[in-house]
Amino acid sequence: MEFTLARKLNRQIFFHLGPTNSGKTHDALIQLQKAKSGVYLAPLRLLAMEIRDRLMEANVPCNLITGEERQIIEGAKHTSSTIEMMNPNIEVDVAIIDEIQMIQDQVRGSSWTAALIGVPAKQVYVCGANSVTEPCIRTIESLSETYHVHYFERKTPLIVENEALSGNNYNRWVLKKKLCKGDAVIAFSRKDVLTLSARFRQWGFKVASIYGALSPEVRRTESERFNRGSADILVATDAIGMGLNLPIKRIVFSTIEKFDGYTTRNINATETRQIAGRAGRYGIYPEGYVSAFENDDLIHIEHMLNYPDTSEIKKLPVAPNFIHINKISTLINTNRISEILVNFSEEIEIENSLFEIGSLSVQIEQARIVDEYAPNLPLHDKMIFVYAPISLDKSNERDYFLSCIDSVLNSRKKSLPRNVNWLDSISAKHLEEAEFLAKEVSLYAWLGFKYPMLFTELADIPSLRNKISRYIERALLIQAGYKETSKEILYQLDKR
Repeated sequence: MEFTLARKLNRQIFFHLGPTNSGKTHDALIQLQKAKSGVYLAPLRLLAMEIRDRLMEANVPCNLITGEERQIIEGAKHTSSTIEMMNPNIEVDVAIIDEIQMIQDQVRGSSWTAALIGVPAKQVYVCGANSVTEPCIRTIESLSETYHVHYFERKTPLIVENEALSGNNYNRWVLKKKLCKGDAVIAFSRKDVLTLSARFRQWGFKVASIYGALSPEVRRTESERFNRGSADILVATDAIGMGLNLPIKRIVFSTIEKFDGYTTRNINATETRQIAGRAGRYGIYPEGYVSAFENDDLIHIEHMLNYPDTSEIKKLPVAPNFIHINKISTLINTNRISEILVNFSEEIEIENSLFEIGSLSVQIEQARIVDEYAPNLPLHDKMIFVYAPISLDKSNERDYFLSCIDSVLNSRKKSLPRNVNWLDSISAKHLEEAEFLAKEVSLYAWLGFKYPMLFTELADIPSLRNKISRYIERALLIQAGYKETSKEILYQLDKR
Protein backbone atom coordinates (compact mmCIF):
# COMPACT_ATOMS: atom_id res chain seq x y z
CA MET A 1 0.00 0.00 0.00
CA GLU A 2 2.11 2.91 -1.26
CA PHE A 3 -0.54 5.60 -1.94
CA THR A 4 2.06 7.86 -3.54
CA LEU A 5 -0.14 10.95 -3.87
CA ALA A 6 -1.25 10.89 -0.22
CA ARG A 7 2.38 10.64 0.89
CA LYS A 8 3.26 13.83 -1.02
CA LEU A 9 0.59 16.01 0.62
CA ASN A 10 1.84 16.33 4.21
CA ARG A 11 -1.73 15.62 5.31
CA GLN A 12 -3.30 16.92 8.51
CA ILE A 13 -5.56 14.39 10.25
CA PHE A 14 -8.40 15.54 12.49
CA PHE A 15 -9.99 12.82 14.64
CA HIS A 16 -13.59 13.72 15.53
CA LEU A 17 -14.50 11.08 18.10
CA GLY A 18 -17.58 10.57 20.21
CA PRO A 19 -20.98 8.92 20.55
CA THR A 20 -24.01 9.38 18.30
CA ASN A 21 -25.81 12.72 18.61
CA SER A 22 -22.56 14.50 19.49
CA GLY A 23 -22.10 16.59 16.32
CA LYS A 24 -18.75 15.05 15.38
CA THR A 25 -19.68 14.42 11.73
CA HIS A 26 -21.76 17.60 11.49
CA ASP A 27 -18.72 19.76 12.30
CA ALA A 28 -16.59 17.91 9.74
CA LEU A 29 -19.28 18.36 7.08
CA ILE A 30 -19.20 22.12 7.63
CA GLN A 31 -15.48 22.04 6.73
CA LEU A 32 -16.21 19.88 3.68
CA GLN A 33 -18.93 22.28 2.56
CA LYS A 34 -16.55 25.27 2.85
CA ALA A 35 -13.70 23.56 1.00
CA LYS A 36 -12.94 24.21 -2.67
CA SER A 37 -12.81 20.46 -3.24
CA GLY A 38 -13.53 17.42 -1.14
CA VAL A 39 -14.69 13.85 -0.73
CA TYR A 40 -16.99 12.16 1.75
CA LEU A 41 -16.39 8.42 2.29
CA ALA A 42 -19.49 6.63 3.57
CA PRO A 43 -20.04 3.20 5.10
CA LEU A 44 -23.33 2.81 3.20
CA ARG A 45 -24.75 3.78 -0.17
CA LEU A 46 -27.70 5.37 1.64
CA LEU A 47 -25.42 7.65 3.64
CA ALA A 48 -23.44 8.61 0.53
CA MET A 49 -26.74 9.59 -1.11
CA GLU A 50 -27.82 11.64 1.92
CA ILE A 51 -24.57 13.62 2.09
CA ARG A 52 -24.64 14.23 -1.68
CA ASP A 53 -28.17 15.64 -1.28
CA ARG A 54 -27.10 17.77 1.69
CA LEU A 55 -24.23 19.34 -0.25
CA MET A 56 -26.41 19.94 -3.28
CA GLU A 57 -29.01 21.68 -1.10
CA ALA A 58 -26.20 23.92 0.18
CA ASN A 59 -25.41 24.85 -3.45
CA VAL A 60 -22.23 22.74 -3.47
CA PRO A 61 -22.22 20.64 -6.68
CA CYS A 62 -21.45 17.07 -5.67
CA ASN A 63 -20.93 13.81 -7.54
CA LEU A 64 -22.26 10.50 -6.26
CA ILE A 65 -20.06 7.46 -6.83
CA THR A 66 -20.85 4.03 -5.44
CA GLY A 67 -20.27 0.53 -6.71
CA GLU A 68 -23.67 0.69 -8.42
CA GLU A 69 -23.94 4.22 -9.77
CA ARG A 70 -22.09 7.22 -11.13
CA GLN A 71 -23.97 10.52 -10.94
CA ILE A 72 -21.47 13.08 -12.20
CA ILE A 73 -22.26 16.80 -12.01
CA GLU A 74 -20.44 18.94 -14.56
CA GLY A 75 -17.85 21.08 -12.85
CA ALA A 76 -18.32 19.46 -9.42
CA LYS A 77 -15.25 19.44 -7.17
CA HIS A 78 -16.91 17.45 -4.40
CA THR A 79 -17.76 13.75 -4.38
CA SER A 80 -19.77 11.62 -1.99
CA SER A 81 -18.94 7.94 -2.30
CA THR A 82 -18.90 4.63 -0.51
CA ILE A 83 -15.63 3.85 1.24
CA GLU A 84 -14.65 1.14 -1.26
CA MET A 85 -14.75 3.71 -4.09
CA MET A 86 -12.04 5.94 -2.55
CA ASN A 87 -9.90 7.28 -5.39
CA PRO A 88 -6.21 7.51 -4.33
CA ASN A 89 -5.28 9.46 -7.47
CA ILE A 90 -7.39 12.65 -7.22
CA GLU A 91 -6.19 15.30 -4.78
CA VAL A 92 -8.79 17.25 -2.75
CA ASP A 93 -8.65 19.83 0.00
CA VAL A 94 -10.86 18.04 2.54
CA ALA A 95 -11.84 14.39 3.04
CA ILE A 96 -14.17 12.84 5.60
CA ILE A 97 -13.82 9.19 6.60
CA ASP A 98 -17.02 8.34 8.48
CA GLU A 99 -17.72 5.59 11.01
CA ILE A 100 -14.05 4.75 11.55
CA GLN A 101 -14.98 2.02 14.06
CA MET A 102 -15.98 -0.03 11.00
CA ILE A 103 -12.25 -0.67 10.53
CA GLN A 104 -12.79 -3.64 12.85
CA ASP A 105 -15.40 -5.17 10.52
CA GLN A 106 -14.23 -8.63 9.44
CA VAL A 107 -15.34 -8.28 5.82
CA ARG A 108 -14.93 -4.58 5.00
CA GLY A 109 -12.43 -3.27 7.56
CA SER A 110 -9.53 -3.13 5.12
CA SER A 111 -11.36 -0.43 3.12
CA TRP A 112 -11.17 1.90 6.13
CA THR A 113 -7.47 1.10 6.48
CA ALA A 114 -6.90 2.02 2.83
CA ALA A 115 -8.84 5.29 3.26
CA LEU A 116 -7.03 6.24 6.47
CA ILE A 117 -3.64 5.75 4.83
CA GLY A 118 -4.41 6.63 1.25
CA VAL A 119 -7.09 9.29 0.82
CA PRO A 120 -5.27 12.16 -0.95
CA ALA A 121 -6.56 15.19 0.96
CA LYS A 122 -4.73 18.06 2.62
CA GLN A 123 -7.10 17.77 5.59
CA VAL A 124 -8.64 14.45 6.60
CA TYR A 125 -11.48 14.30 9.12
CA VAL A 126 -11.80 10.86 10.73
CA CYS A 127 -15.21 10.55 12.42
CA GLY A 128 -16.69 7.84 14.60
CA ALA A 129 -16.55 6.05 17.92
CA ASN A 130 -13.44 6.13 20.08
CA SER A 131 -13.01 2.35 20.06
CA VAL A 132 -10.21 2.09 17.43
CA THR A 133 -8.36 5.35 18.08
CA GLU A 134 -5.13 3.84 19.43
CA PRO A 135 -4.13 1.70 16.39
CA CYS A 136 -5.23 4.48 14.02
CA ILE A 137 -3.05 7.08 15.75
CA ARG A 138 -0.05 4.73 15.80
CA THR A 139 -0.44 4.33 12.04
CA ILE A 140 -0.67 8.10 11.44
CA GLU A 141 2.41 8.65 13.62
CA SER A 142 4.34 6.09 11.56
CA LEU A 143 3.58 8.20 8.46
CA SER A 144 4.96 11.32 10.24
CA GLU A 145 1.69 13.12 9.61
CA THR A 146 0.22 15.75 11.92
CA TYR A 147 -2.91 14.79 13.82
CA HIS A 148 -5.35 16.42 16.24
CA VAL A 149 -7.87 14.61 18.44
CA HIS A 150 -11.18 16.26 19.33
CA TYR A 151 -13.54 14.37 21.65
CA PHE A 152 -17.22 15.27 21.34
CA GLU A 153 -19.80 14.88 24.08
CA ARG A 154 -23.35 13.80 23.43
CA LYS A 155 -25.65 16.82 23.06
CA THR A 156 -28.70 15.26 24.75
CA PRO A 157 -28.64 12.94 27.78
CA LEU A 158 -29.37 9.26 27.16
CA ILE A 159 -31.47 7.74 29.95
CA VAL A 160 -31.88 4.01 30.53
CA GLU A 161 -35.39 3.42 31.90
CA ASN A 162 -35.76 1.79 35.30
CA GLU A 163 -37.95 -1.04 34.08
CA ALA A 164 -38.49 -2.77 30.76
CA LEU A 165 -41.83 -2.47 28.99
CA SER A 166 -42.99 -5.95 30.04
CA GLY A 167 -41.12 -6.05 33.37
CA ASN A 168 -39.50 -9.36 34.34
CA ASN A 169 -41.46 -11.55 31.94
CA TYR A 170 -42.38 -10.80 28.35
CA ASN A 171 -46.08 -10.24 27.79
CA ARG A 172 -47.31 -8.87 24.49
CA TRP A 173 -50.51 -7.44 26.02
CA VAL A 174 -48.58 -5.51 28.64
CA LEU A 175 -46.27 -4.35 25.88
CA LYS A 176 -49.21 -3.04 23.86
CA LYS A 177 -50.06 -0.55 26.62
CA LYS A 178 -46.47 0.69 26.97
CA LEU A 179 -45.61 1.50 23.34
CA CYS A 180 -45.59 5.22 22.49
CA LYS A 181 -45.37 7.48 19.47
CA GLY A 182 -41.69 8.18 18.78
CA ASP A 183 -40.56 4.66 19.76
CA ALA A 184 -38.12 2.73 17.60
CA VAL A 185 -38.37 -1.00 18.34
CA ILE A 186 -35.21 -2.92 17.44
CA ALA A 187 -35.19 -6.51 16.20
CA PHE A 188 -32.33 -8.37 14.53
CA SER A 189 -33.98 -10.27 11.70
CA ARG A 190 -36.22 -9.51 8.76
CA LYS A 191 -38.79 -12.00 10.04
CA ASP A 192 -39.05 -10.32 13.44
CA VAL A 193 -39.24 -6.81 11.96
CA LEU A 194 -42.11 -7.85 9.69
CA THR A 195 -43.90 -9.72 12.49
CA LEU A 196 -43.69 -6.86 14.97
CA SER A 197 -44.61 -4.28 12.31
CA ALA A 198 -47.76 -6.19 11.36
CA ARG A 199 -48.71 -6.72 15.01
CA PHE A 200 -48.27 -3.07 15.94
CA ARG A 201 -50.43 -2.05 12.98
CA GLN A 202 -53.13 -4.43 14.25
CA TRP A 203 -52.89 -2.65 17.60
CA GLY A 204 -53.72 0.65 15.91
CA PHE A 205 -50.26 2.16 15.37
CA LYS A 206 -48.98 3.52 12.08
CA VAL A 207 -45.63 1.78 11.48
CA ALA A 208 -42.50 2.27 9.39
CA SER A 209 -40.16 -0.68 8.81
CA ILE A 210 -36.42 -0.77 8.07
CA TYR A 211 -34.20 -3.84 7.66
CA GLY A 212 -31.09 -4.83 5.79
CA ALA A 213 -32.74 -6.52 2.80
CA LEU A 214 -34.45 -3.26 1.82
CA SER A 215 -32.80 -1.08 -0.80
CA PRO A 216 -31.51 2.37 0.22
CA GLU A 217 -34.40 3.94 -1.70
CA VAL A 218 -37.00 2.09 0.38
CA ARG A 219 -35.14 2.71 3.64
CA ARG A 220 -35.16 6.40 2.83
CA THR A 221 -38.91 6.38 2.12
CA GLU A 222 -39.66 4.52 5.35
CA SER A 223 -37.47 6.88 7.37
CA GLU A 224 -39.22 9.89 5.79
CA ARG A 225 -42.60 8.47 6.81
CA PHE A 226 -41.36 8.33 10.39
CA ASN A 227 -39.70 11.76 10.09
CA ARG A 228 -42.85 13.54 9.00
CA GLY A 229 -45.12 11.74 11.48
CA SER A 230 -46.89 9.48 8.97
CA ALA A 231 -45.70 6.57 11.14
CA ASP A 232 -46.01 6.54 14.95
CA ILE A 233 -43.50 3.77 15.54
CA LEU A 234 -40.42 2.55 13.70
CA VAL A 235 -39.54 -1.15 13.72
CA ALA A 236 -36.00 -1.72 12.52
CA THR A 237 -32.87 -3.82 12.65
CA ASP A 238 -29.48 -2.31 13.45
CA ALA A 239 -29.66 -0.93 9.89
CA ILE A 240 -30.65 2.33 11.60
CA GLY A 241 -27.29 2.40 13.42
CA MET A 242 -25.60 4.29 10.58
CA GLY A 243 -26.72 6.87 8.10
CA LEU A 244 -30.22 7.70 9.25
CA ASN A 245 -31.10 10.78 11.29
CA LEU A 246 -34.48 9.99 12.79
CA PRO A 247 -36.71 11.73 15.37
CA ILE A 248 -36.59 8.83 17.82
CA LYS A 249 -37.60 9.55 21.40
CA ARG A 250 -37.01 6.05 22.75
CA ILE A 251 -35.09 3.02 21.53
CA VAL A 252 -36.71 -0.25 22.65
CA PHE A 253 -34.77 -3.50 22.20
CA SER A 254 -37.11 -6.42 21.51
CA THR A 255 -34.12 -8.72 22.02
CA ILE A 256 -30.37 -8.47 22.59
CA GLU A 257 -29.52 -11.57 20.55
CA LYS A 258 -28.12 -11.17 17.05
CA PHE A 259 -26.96 -13.68 14.44
CA ASP A 260 -23.71 -12.25 13.06
CA GLY A 261 -23.25 -14.68 10.17
CA TYR A 262 -21.42 -17.22 12.32
CA THR A 263 -23.29 -17.57 15.58
CA THR A 264 -26.08 -16.09 17.67
CA ARG A 265 -24.66 -13.83 20.36
CA ASN A 266 -25.57 -10.89 22.58
CA ILE A 267 -24.93 -7.48 21.04
CA ASN A 268 -21.64 -5.93 22.10
CA ALA A 269 -20.85 -2.49 23.52
CA THR A 270 -20.13 -0.79 20.19
CA GLU A 271 -23.36 -2.09 18.64
CA THR A 272 -25.41 -1.15 21.71
CA ARG A 273 -24.03 2.40 21.73
CA GLN A 274 -24.54 2.84 18.01
CA ILE A 275 -28.20 1.80 18.19
CA ALA A 276 -29.23 3.19 21.59
CA GLY A 277 -27.56 6.51 20.79
CA ARG A 278 -30.13 7.17 18.06
CA ALA A 279 -32.64 8.10 20.77
CA GLY A 280 -33.10 11.76 21.68
CA ARG A 281 -32.41 13.48 18.36
CA TYR A 282 -30.73 16.82 19.13
CA GLY A 283 -33.01 19.77 18.42
CA ILE A 284 -36.17 17.63 18.61
CA TYR A 285 -36.08 15.95 22.04
CA PRO A 286 -34.37 17.28 25.20
CA GLU A 287 -33.32 13.74 26.13
CA GLY A 288 -33.36 10.22 24.75
CA TYR A 289 -34.56 7.03 26.41
CA VAL A 290 -33.52 3.40 26.12
CA SER A 291 -35.60 0.39 27.13
CA ALA A 292 -36.25 -3.26 26.29
CA PHE A 293 -39.07 -5.76 26.31
CA GLU A 294 -37.68 -7.55 29.41
CA ASN A 295 -35.66 -6.53 32.46
CA ASP A 296 -32.86 -9.07 31.87
CA ASP A 297 -32.22 -7.55 28.44
CA LEU A 298 -32.31 -4.06 29.90
CA ILE A 299 -29.59 -5.03 32.41
CA HIS A 300 -27.34 -6.18 29.54
CA ILE A 301 -27.99 -2.96 27.61
CA GLU A 302 -27.12 -0.77 30.60
CA HIS A 303 -23.96 -2.80 31.17
CA MET A 304 -22.90 -2.40 27.52
CA LEU A 305 -23.56 1.36 27.60
CA ASN A 306 -21.22 1.65 30.59
CA TYR A 307 -18.59 -0.72 29.19
CA PRO A 308 -15.27 0.86 28.09
CA ASP A 309 -15.41 1.93 24.45
CA THR A 310 -12.35 0.06 23.24
CA SER A 311 -11.73 -2.49 20.54
CA GLU A 312 -9.71 -5.66 20.73
CA ILE A 313 -7.90 -4.94 17.47
CA LYS A 314 -4.26 -3.89 17.83
CA LYS A 315 -3.38 -3.84 14.14
CA LEU A 316 -5.27 -2.48 11.15
CA PRO A 317 -6.56 -5.00 8.58
CA VAL A 318 -5.29 -5.05 5.00
CA ALA A 319 -6.49 -7.03 1.97
CA PRO A 320 -4.77 -8.25 -1.20
CA ASN A 321 -4.94 -6.36 -4.50
CA PHE A 322 -4.63 -7.87 -7.96
CA ILE A 323 -0.84 -7.43 -7.99
CA HIS A 324 -0.62 -9.67 -4.90
CA ILE A 325 -3.04 -12.19 -6.43
CA ASN A 326 -1.09 -12.36 -9.68
CA LYS A 327 2.24 -12.86 -7.91
CA ILE A 328 0.91 -15.68 -5.73
CA SER A 329 -0.72 -17.30 -8.80
CA THR A 330 2.68 -17.45 -10.47
CA LEU A 331 4.42 -18.56 -7.29
CA ILE A 332 2.14 -21.53 -6.57
CA ASN A 333 1.28 -22.16 -10.24
CA THR A 334 -2.50 -22.08 -10.08
CA ASN A 335 -5.43 -20.15 -11.52
CA ARG A 336 -7.70 -21.23 -8.68
CA ILE A 337 -8.36 -17.99 -6.86
CA SER A 338 -9.66 -19.78 -3.77
CA GLU A 339 -6.26 -21.45 -3.32
CA ILE A 340 -4.51 -18.12 -3.90
CA LEU A 341 -6.61 -16.37 -1.24
CA VAL A 342 -6.07 -19.22 1.24
CA ASN A 343 -2.33 -18.96 0.59
CA PHE A 344 -2.40 -15.20 1.13
CA SER A 345 -4.47 -15.60 4.30
CA GLU A 346 -2.47 -18.42 5.86
CA GLU A 347 1.04 -18.19 4.43
CA ILE A 348 1.72 -14.48 3.96
CA GLU A 349 2.97 -12.87 7.14
CA ILE A 350 3.26 -9.14 7.65
CA GLU A 351 6.18 -8.44 9.93
CA ASN A 352 4.76 -5.13 11.00
CA SER A 353 3.43 -3.80 14.29
CA LEU A 354 0.74 -1.77 12.51
CA PHE A 355 -0.98 -4.09 10.01
CA GLU A 356 -2.28 -7.64 9.72
CA ILE A 357 -4.06 -9.66 7.06
CA GLY A 358 -7.81 -9.09 7.45
CA SER A 359 -10.27 -11.96 7.43
CA LEU A 360 -10.85 -13.34 3.93
CA SER A 361 -13.35 -16.04 4.88
CA VAL A 362 -16.24 -14.52 2.90
CA GLN A 363 -14.08 -13.95 -0.17
CA ILE A 364 -12.65 -17.47 0.02
CA GLU A 365 -16.15 -18.97 0.18
CA GLN A 366 -17.16 -16.91 -2.86
CA ALA A 367 -13.92 -17.81 -4.63
CA ARG A 368 -14.58 -21.54 -4.26
CA ILE A 369 -17.90 -21.14 -6.06
CA VAL A 370 -16.25 -19.15 -8.85
CA ASP A 371 -13.51 -21.77 -9.25
CA GLU A 372 -16.03 -24.60 -9.30
CA TYR A 373 -18.43 -22.98 -11.76
CA ALA A 374 -15.91 -21.27 -14.06
CA PRO A 375 -12.44 -22.83 -13.56
CA ASN A 376 -11.11 -21.34 -16.83
CA LEU A 377 -12.27 -17.78 -16.21
CA PRO A 378 -9.28 -15.39 -16.34
CA LEU A 379 -7.86 -14.55 -12.93
CA HIS A 380 -8.73 -10.84 -13.19
CA ASP A 381 -12.39 -11.71 -13.85
CA LYS A 382 -12.39 -14.19 -11.00
CA MET A 383 -11.23 -11.50 -8.62
CA ILE A 384 -14.06 -9.20 -9.71
CA PHE A 385 -16.64 -11.88 -8.89
CA VAL A 386 -14.94 -12.73 -5.61
CA TYR A 387 -15.69 -9.18 -4.43
CA ALA A 388 -19.18 -8.96 -5.93
CA PRO A 389 -21.86 -7.80 -3.43
CA ILE A 390 -23.99 -10.90 -2.86
CA SER A 391 -25.18 -13.16 -0.04
CA LEU A 392 -24.30 -16.75 -0.88
CA ASP A 393 -26.64 -18.16 1.77
CA LYS A 394 -29.60 -16.97 -0.35
CA SER A 395 -30.21 -19.49 -3.16
CA ASN A 396 -31.87 -16.87 -5.40
CA GLU A 397 -28.86 -14.56 -5.16
CA ARG A 398 -26.46 -17.43 -5.73
CA ASP A 399 -28.32 -18.56 -8.88
CA TYR A 400 -28.35 -15.04 -10.32
CA PHE A 401 -24.68 -14.63 -9.44
CA LEU A 402 -23.86 -17.81 -11.40
CA SER A 403 -25.89 -16.61 -14.38
CA CYS A 404 -23.81 -13.40 -14.40
CA ILE A 405 -20.58 -15.41 -14.31
CA ASP A 406 -21.93 -17.42 -17.25
CA SER A 407 -22.52 -14.24 -19.25
CA VAL A 408 -18.92 -13.12 -18.74
CA LEU A 409 -17.52 -16.59 -19.31
CA ASN A 410 -19.29 -16.86 -22.67
CA SER A 411 -19.12 -13.14 -23.61
CA ARG A 412 -22.91 -13.06 -23.82
CA LYS A 413 -24.96 -9.93 -23.15
CA LYS A 414 -27.21 -10.07 -20.12
CA SER A 415 -30.56 -8.31 -19.90
CA LEU A 416 -32.37 -6.88 -16.91
CA PRO A 417 -35.42 -8.80 -15.67
CA ARG A 418 -38.49 -8.02 -17.81
CA ASN A 419 -42.28 -8.40 -17.57
CA VAL A 420 -42.51 -8.75 -13.80
CA ASN A 421 -46.29 -8.28 -13.77
CA TRP A 422 -46.76 -8.41 -10.01
CA LEU A 423 -44.75 -5.19 -9.55
CA ASP A 424 -47.93 -3.27 -10.37
CA SER A 425 -50.05 -5.20 -7.88
CA ILE A 426 -51.15 -4.21 -4.39
CA SER A 427 -50.55 -7.66 -2.93
CA ALA A 428 -47.85 -8.28 -0.34
CA LYS A 429 -47.25 -11.90 -1.30
CA HIS A 430 -44.28 -11.06 -3.55
CA LEU A 431 -42.41 -8.98 -0.94
CA GLU A 432 -39.47 -11.36 -0.61
CA GLU A 433 -39.31 -11.81 -4.39
CA ALA A 434 -39.14 -8.04 -4.76
CA GLU A 435 -36.27 -7.86 -2.26
CA PHE A 436 -34.38 -10.50 -4.25
CA LEU A 437 -35.15 -8.67 -7.49
CA ALA A 438 -33.71 -5.47 -6.01
CA LYS A 439 -30.53 -7.40 -5.13
CA GLU A 440 -30.30 -8.72 -8.69
CA VAL A 441 -30.61 -5.20 -10.08
CA SER A 442 -27.90 -4.01 -7.69
CA LEU A 443 -25.52 -6.77 -8.82
CA TYR A 444 -26.34 -6.00 -12.45
CA ALA A 445 -25.52 -2.33 -11.86
CA TRP A 446 -22.27 -3.19 -10.07
CA LEU A 447 -21.15 -5.48 -12.89
CA GLY A 448 -22.26 -2.95 -15.49
CA PHE A 449 -19.33 -0.71 -14.55
CA LYS A 450 -16.94 -3.66 -14.80
CA TYR A 451 -18.35 -5.13 -18.05
CA PRO A 452 -20.19 -2.34 -19.91
CA MET A 453 -20.20 -4.34 -23.18
CA LEU A 454 -22.10 -7.22 -21.57
CA PHE A 455 -24.32 -5.54 -18.97
CA THR A 456 -25.59 -2.89 -21.33
CA GLU A 457 -28.92 -1.80 -19.83
CA LEU A 458 -27.72 0.51 -17.05
CA ALA A 459 -29.91 3.31 -18.40
CA ASP A 460 -33.03 1.25 -17.62
CA ILE A 461 -32.09 0.61 -14.00
CA PRO A 462 -33.54 3.79 -12.41
CA SER A 463 -37.08 3.14 -13.70
CA LEU A 464 -36.96 -0.55 -12.75
CA ARG A 465 -35.58 0.30 -9.29
CA ASN A 466 -38.39 2.80 -8.87
CA LYS A 467 -41.05 0.20 -9.66
CA ILE A 468 -39.49 -2.33 -7.29
CA SER A 469 -39.20 0.23 -4.48
CA ARG A 470 -42.79 1.41 -4.85
CA TYR A 471 -44.03 -2.21 -4.76
CA ILE A 472 -42.04 -2.95 -1.60
CA GLU A 473 -43.32 0.21 0.08
CA ARG A 474 -46.92 -0.78 -0.66
CA ALA A 475 -46.30 -4.33 0.52
CA LEU A 476 -44.77 -3.21 3.82
CA LEU A 477 -47.99 -1.40 4.70
CA ILE A 478 -50.15 -4.50 4.34
CA GLN A 479 -47.89 -7.52 4.95
CA ALA A 480 -49.16 -9.83 7.70
CA GLY A 481 -45.83 -10.81 9.22
CA TYR A 482 -45.33 -14.20 10.82
CA LYS A 483 -47.22 -15.75 13.68
CA GLU A 484 -44.54 -15.25 16.31
CA THR A 485 -41.12 -13.66 16.72
CA SER A 486 -38.00 -15.78 17.20
CA LYS A 487 -38.02 -15.05 20.92
CA GLU A 488 -41.68 -16.01 21.28
CA ILE A 489 -40.98 -19.35 19.61
CA LEU A 490 -38.23 -20.00 22.16
CA TYR A 491 -40.65 -19.17 24.98
CA GLN A 492 -43.07 -21.77 23.63
CA LEU A 493 -40.30 -24.38 23.45
CA ASP A 494 -39.23 -23.63 27.05
CA LYS A 495 -42.77 -24.25 28.29
CA ARG A 496 -42.92 -27.73 26.80
